[in-house]
Amino acid sequence: MMSGAAVIPGTGNYITVSEVSKIYRNGTADAVEAVSSVSFEVKKGEFVAILGPSGCGKSTLMMMVGGLEKATSGAISVAGTAMTGPRTDIGIMFQDATLLPWKSAVENVLFPVRVLKRPIDTYWDAAHALLDKVGLNGFAGKKPHELSGGMRQRVAICRTLVYEPELLLMDEPFSALDAITRDEMNELLLDLWQQYTKTALFVTHSIREAVLLADRVLVMTRRPATIVEDLTMPFARPRTPAIGDSREFNEICAHLRRRIEHSHFGERHGSAAALAPAEAAE
Repeated sequence: MMSGAAVIPGTGNYITVSEVSKIYRNGTADAVEAVSSVSFEVKKGEFVAILGPSGCGKSTLMMMVGGLEKATSGAISVAGTAMTGPRTDIGIMFQDATLLPWKSAVENVLFPVRVLKRPIDTYWDAAHALLDKVGLNGFAGKKPHELSGGMRQRVAICRTLVYEPELLLMDEPFSALDAITRDEMNELLLDLWQQYTKTALFVTHSIREAVLLADRVLVMTRRPATIVEDLTMPFARPRTPAIGDSREFNEICAHLRRRIEHSHFGERHGSAAALAPAEAAE
């Protein structure tokens, strides 16, 4: 990609979510509606953050898009094909790195290649190159217990990218890290995004993280979750964490915080008050 240019997503919809709901039923117990009538679209090459309070159904929605949960009603399609189950063109990264403790870093990166029964030799160089890109040069032979939490998440990012999926689903991948390491991982993801520009859904409850990373931010209410705002970020790519010091960035964070707080008290429609400078926006 040309340095200094903004990422321009494609014109067609790559992900389409139409009136999707998810209801959990446990025997004779009352049904629990986790997600309620959610609709949105994502263009190819877009990075979309799903923002909301903990436990609001963000992860459930992402799992349905990834084919790991079945929607109770509504329809989901990815690349023009109805989502009916897990697919090899989708990579998923979870909050926990979930590395195999008996495997080295590079063997963990190559694990999905083995699962897909692809020839390991053709991905060996790519796995090492990815580890180098995320700052793990010299750590390819280390086991997970020899790596810090941030290093393990770097390995998990490489594992997600190595087989070149078209869609990346990331479920609060940095929420368990300390603040300094989380900032480092956000900066790393910004750099990787410039190089790979995949389509992505990124689940988070951090307002600042969503605004920093995403092209668009979808705001979800508490359960039963629905989308109350779809906001396009005005920041061109490539980006750096320095945009977090700008007035515009902090005004957007304050607006999103109010939107979430208003939805908590039952507001399901309309717009928030005029933008104002942010106080604490995490």
